[in-house]
Amino acid sequence: MPPIENESGKNDLKSRIQQLIDSNQVMVFSKSYCPYCVKVKDLFKELQVECNVVELDLIEDGTNYQEMLLEMTGQKSVPNVFINKTHVGGCDKTLQAHKDGSLQQLLNGQNESYDYDLIVIGGGSGGLACSKEAALLGKKVMVLDYVVPTPKGTSWGLGGTCVNVGCIPKKLMHQTALLRTAIQDARKFGWEFDETVKHNWETMKEAINNYIGSLNWNYRVALRDKKVDYVNAYAEFIDPHKIKTTNKRGKETFYTAARFVLATGERPRYLNIPGDKEHCITSDDLFSLPYCPGKTLVIGASYVALECGGFLAGLGLDVTVMVRSILLRGFDQDMANRAGEYMEEHGVKFLREYVPTKIEELEAGTPGRLKVTAKSTGSEEVIEGEYNTVLIAVGRDACTDKIGLDKVGVKVNPKNGKIPVNDEEQTNVPHIYAIGDILQDKWELTPVAIQAGKLLARRLYGGSKAKCDYVNVPTTVFTPMEYGACGLSEERAVGLYGQENIEVFHTLFWPLEFTVPSRDNNKCYAKIICNKLDNDRVIGFHYLGPNAGEVTQGFSAAMKCGATKEQLDGTIGIHPTCAEIFTTMEVTKSSGGNINQSGCCG
Repeated sequence: MPPIENESGKNDLKSRIQQLIDSNQVMVFSKSYCPYCVKVKDLFKELQVECNVVELDLIEDGTNYQEMLLEMTGQKSVPNVFINKTHVGGCDKTLQAHKDGSLQQLLNGQNESYDYDLIVIGGGSGGLACSKEAALLGKKVMVLDYVVPTPKGTSWGLGGTCVNVGCIPKKLMHQTALLRTAIQDARKFGWEFDETVKHNWETMKEAINNYIGSLNWNYRVALRDKKVDYVNAYAEFIDPHKIKTTNKRGKETFYTAARFVLATGERPRYLNIPGDKEHCITSDDLFSLPYCPGKTLVIGASYVALECGGFLAGLGLDVTVMVRSILLRGFDQDMANRAGEYMEEHGVKFLREYVPTKIEELEAGTPGRLKVTAKSTGSEEVIEGEYNTVLIAVGRDACTDKIGLDKVGVKVNPKNGKIPVNDEEQTNVPHIYAIGDILQDKWELTPVAIQAGKLLARRLYGGSKAKCDYVNVPTTVFTPMEYGACGLSEERAVGLYGQENIEVFHTLFWPLEFTVPSRDNNKCYAKIICNKLDNDRVIGFHYLGPNAGEVTQGFSAAMKCGATKEQLDGTIGIHPTCAEIFTTMEVTKSSGGNINQSGCCG
């Protein structure tokens, strides 16, 4: 049919199109041969939603229809989708609407406005990064954060675990312990001092807490500057798009949002034995403990357990670590055992293959005295010991069980509270996303949560397609001798590729800084794991030595770029450094060759 020239004909066509839109829940203007149209029609078929389709290539005046639709919607292409009289758009916009949950809202007739475009539940590193990025992209955003006090009554400010009771205070207390070693080394380098050197826990604690307090304030200012609404209240879903918040005074307020991001993090797990919550502390309490903990029993073999046990021993305290089975589960066991051996050689005692069964208070105080009863995991032997402080560090539980996820249908792993998501951090409920430590089978690391949060906001509101890469993520365990790693453990590499298809290069080394004080000769260790099937590509990087985080960070960038053993060999090292050892490694594990170094590294 020729183009409609007269105004009357145009108005008549517009009325016919509008009638189709008004009288059908789902109206799709399509072309039968268009693959994008097929995608949209298949989507509605999959959703079991009846849609009325007009194939513009099969009707006589299809061209006129398309021109009028362009005039009505500003969209030239097909498919052109309408739901409950609302124009959705083409294929990409329809699929995105399905992904973010707005398609289902339109199908349900829920085209109402919400209080916020995005509500982030959790004010830790990931939640703050996501909220600020979304606000920068022009969205109305709220952050909800509430710290449930520990059984000892400890709570903290905005910023989450890392800032308040994790990475930041841990690294500062680790640094405190390293300074004690530096003081001991100083005399060998010619420093003379007669006064007795002692440590004041209260001074350290106050200085660290003051710094953390400044960070809490800076986070609040940053949210205000970016026009993110911050509410210090506990959030719980009551409907798919509605939450109830309860502040510390018990006042309830309700908010709605088009989308939600769960960033609630984790909290330390208790033992579920008599006396654990009454008498023990966790890492949530340690960093603001108002008194020196004294003789300490650390229960657990996690990185938190070894880091805390390590720096407490470094401060000169009597420390015992009770281990049920292996150290640093999930990490390379060769490296984990070497880190543990170093701790043992430097004063940390280990009780291996024991689990506590009861904690009793013998004497109240700051610190008091506690009696710990424990049972062997391999026999009927029962032992008892007295300590001033018992620190539980046996793992962490996701904070997902009391925020109403069951009311909105978000799937949660019943064993650990973790939330399974797709590669875009989307839960099974399309408008609810999750990031950070609560994700199933993902890294529990602050930088990962920050990256995931930023990229999620950019995908939702900035048109980006970039996704968080969870492969070859570097990390460091701040034990007395630090352990940095990136990529696969040796056990995992063997499991994936087979022993015959990997090559492990390794060496001991002696940092130059350790030579004059004559300490820790050949106690540092480095190894890389290479895939023979892929040009000896480095698939595992492991370093036990000083400044492990700084060393590992650089090599992790090389691994992201696909570094091979040949490329490491061709790299000129910086001398004298510890990191240069990775440019000169020649001995393989399979050869059984000598890996001791006769002098400092290099």
